[in-house]
Amino acid sequence: MPFSALMDTIGVTEMMMTESKESPNVWSKRHWLKVLDGAAILFFLTNLCLTPSHSQSGSDKRLSKLQTDAERGVIKAEIELAYRHLEGNGVPQDATLAARWYERAAQAGDCTAQNMMGVFYQSGTGVPADLARAARWYQLAATSNFPPAKLNLGLLYLNGSGVRKDISLAMQLFEDVARRGGDGAGAAYLGQIYERGLSGTRDVAAADKWFQLGVKLHDPIAAYNLGQLYADDPDHIRDLGRATALLRQAADAGYVPAIYALGSLLHDHPELKQARGEALELLENAAGAGDWRASILLGIFARDGKGIPINKKSAAYHFQIAVLQGGDEAERRLRYDIDQLNGYFDQDERAAIASAAHAWYRQHSTAKSFTANRANEARYFNLDSSPEIVRTFSR
Repeated sequence: MPFSALMDTIGVTEMMMTESKESPNVWSKRHWLKVLDGAAILFFLTNLCLTPSHSQSGSDKRLSKLQTDAERGVIKAEIELAYRHLEGNGVPQDATLAARWYERAAQAGDCTAQNMMGVFYQSGTGVPADLARAARWYQLAATSNFPPAKLNLGLLYLNGSGVRKDISLAMQLFEDVARRGGDGAGAAYLGQIYERGLSGTRDVAAADKWFQLGVKLHDPIAAYNLGQLYADDPDHIRDLGRATALLRQAADAGYVPAIYALGSLLHDHPELKQARGEALELLENAAGAGDWRASILLGIFARDGKGIPINKKSAAYHFQIAVLQGGDEAERRLRYDIDQLNGYFDQDERAAIASAAHAWYRQHSTAKSFTANRANEARYFNLDSSPEIVRTFSR
């Protein structure tokens, strides 16, 4: 399964990490998308026609030493060489070679490489997809108390992917990460489990408690979920001011669903403190980042004149973008609305609207509505309404 399909749901805004200073063990969304979602391969060709000398450059010597050290079994070198092959940094981009070098380091006991092998087997990157093998690698890394591996393993148990489904064990792993590892992702997962009633009975009070801890640990998804509880959960105290603050926190971290939710909340409640035109701008940003629900709202606003002048062509345009982004579910929701709007246009006008929507989508087609753009939030979150919760941790 391609990595983008495995992670789809959760989610692309602009990435903020620079390539030149990143550790081989630190992965941003941009890295994964560039390597695995088909963006251009970057080859660093050193000293090509730049010098008449046949002596090695500093970069060549560094790479040669790195290769020698890796072949000698120096774990740090194996991991860096794996990273370079995955990234295409100074060497040809080759996910198979990346997996091979990561596996050597993993076999030697390095927990970061073991976790990365789990990610590779889960996503089918450089190796055949194999969830059972992914689970075994995550388990090895988890025995070293490596928090990302515990989170990944917990997700497999939560969803019954490659292992028997065991929500209690998943919760134990998440709680251990939250309490001992200080990672807000574990708290956010526990909150989602209680909020959705995945462990048996829905418990909003327990969800609130764990989301609160996640917020303290700076997890944007915890802030988003807690904001949603304050905004519209019938079993939770309603506080739109608190909801706005939490959604802003998650939106400022780059979490696209929070950008959408904040824009929708501000539009529906103009009494809330906001900048002029902020709600519409947030929804446009969310749509541009791949959230088809935002595209639907923009179409509704244009169709019905909600806060903007009525514009049927603009409405049809946004609805068609939503269908391109959201696929069958969006098409099902919008089929009647699109048919009604098409009655206002002749054949040439309908073709022009469709062409404009496709042109916009081609420019934004790599966007996924699940991204947090901070360097330490290279994580993947599930947005859909199913009970599964999916994100993968590579550091």
